[in-house]
Amino acid sequence: MVKRLREFFDRRGYVEVDTPALQVSPGMEPHLTAFETTLGEPGGERRPVYLHTSPEFAMKKLLAAGMQRIFQLARVFRDGERSARHHPEFAMLEWYRTGAGWQDIAEEAAEFVRAVCDPVVQRGEVSCDLSQPWEFLSVQDAFARYTDIDLLATAPDPLNPDTEMLSMFADSLGVRTAETDTWEDIFFRIYLDQIEPQLGIGIATVLHSYPASMAALARISPEDPRVADRFEIFICGLELANGYGELTDSAEQRRRFTAMTGQRVAEGRAPYPVDEDFLAALESGIPDCAGIALGFDRLVMLAAGAESIEDVLWAPVVYPET
Repeated sequence: MVKRLREFFDRRGYVEVDTPALQVSPGMEPHLTAFETTLGEPGGERRPVYLHTSPEFAMKKLLAAGMQRIFQLARVFRDGERSARHHPEFAMLEWYRTGAGWQDIAEEAAEFVRAVCDPVVQRGEVSCDLSQPWEFLSVQDAFARYTDIDLLATAPDPLNPDTEMLSMFADSLGVRTAETDTWEDIFFRIYLDQIEPQLGIGIATVLHSYPASMAALARISPEDPRVADRFEIFICGLELANGYGELTDSAEQRRRFTAMTGQRVAEGRAPYPVDEDFLAALESGIPDCAGIALGFDRLVMLAAGAESIEDVLWAPVVYPET
């Protein structure tokens, strides 16, 4: 599969890159926990550095330097993640393309998956025919289909959605909520319980147009300011990839980093430093582009019909029995 991967990107004019795993900032997503260490300086002092949770920041610096089509199969590290679908060290495939939108990358991802997998994959009792046209489904339409919730009606202010209104919808579905829940907490509780298990069954699903408050590093849609140019790919109910029409506005990116840091602190997590070189790269100018991060080990799981990610890891961590 790795051989097919490289052949696929070589045919399309992509350049393979290799960026450092040790970074000043591991990523800013509030829910991620990085592995921290220290790096010795010439004067004998040591400064904190982190194993990256994604090569995204480093790869976008290469876009700012003039590269146009790049990919990387990287080892990434996320502390505290271990389940049948998660591991603290795993393989992440990321690629970025200038002059492309999120739809272009989503369609290219479909071509990639078909190129490296057999036409039909299976996970447990469910299967997915990758050769069939993939379904493109907005988050708004997914909530309407599976829960009868008008999700965007709960966000009249796109960046400050109405938690109380979404909580009422959750209660009507029998989904538990708490007074301390945020709108996003309730969103994911409904989503994980009612929607995600339905996605990618029979045919692959591209779930797109996430609410603007969940944009992460995606730009706000120029067609609809209520949503972001963000998508995820699901096969057999398994989330496989996360992609963006990339945000290239440095001031807006700094604002989002500030909000993410505030969310981390509110949840009792230590804040991570901002990668100022990354923001400087945005400031210097990155062309319009789109990119995607795909969990390669998860794709191998699907191709092999494996039940656990540890069945396919190249070098799994050995844990003592508890």
